[in-house]
Amino acid sequence: MTSNYHAEVEKRLADQGITLPEAMAPAANYVPFKIAGTMLYVSGQLPMGADGQLIKGTCGRDIDTAGAAEAAKRCALNVLAQARAALGDFDRIVGLSKITGFVSSTGDFLEHPAVVNGASNLFVDALGERGRHARSAVGLAALPFGVAVEVEAIFEIKA
Repeated sequence: MTSNYHAEVEKRLADQGITLPEAMAPAANYVPFKIAGTMLYVSGQLPMGADGQLIKGTCGRDIDTAGAAEAAKRCALNVLAQARAALGDFDRIVGLSKITGFVSSTGDFLEHPAVVNGASNLFVDALGERGRHARSAVGLAALPFGVAVEVEAIFEIKA
C-alpha cells in the first residue's frame, strides 16, 4: 500500500503533465540500481524523448543549452522510474542525496550547471524538499550512444 508521499509525488508529476516512464533495461553488463543498507544507487540514466528516441547531441555544437536541459529532465524521469522499480513506490525515500550530471560538450562550452538544472528542477518539483540534493555537473567529450546528457543518483531510503 502506498502512503500519502507516493501519491504526492505522482500528483506533482501529473500536475506538470508528466507520466513516469517504465524503468529502462540496462544497456550493458550492470544493474540499473543497487540498494546497500539505507542507500539506493541508481546507475546513469539516458535521456529518452517523448517519441521513444534517445536525445543525442553535443552542447556547443549541435544541441543548445535549453535542449540539453530538457534531456537532463528526461534523465531525471528515468532515475525516478528506476527508484520506483527498486522500491515499489516512493514511500521509503528519505531524500535525494546527490546526483551527477554528465554533459556531452565541446571544450569551450561553459553552461554545464544550466544543463543539469533540468534534472535538479525536476527532482525538486517531483519530490519537494526530499528532492534537494548535492550535485556535480561534468562536461565530457562523448557519452554512450551519442546522448547529450546522462544522470546518476544516490538516494537515502528507509530500511
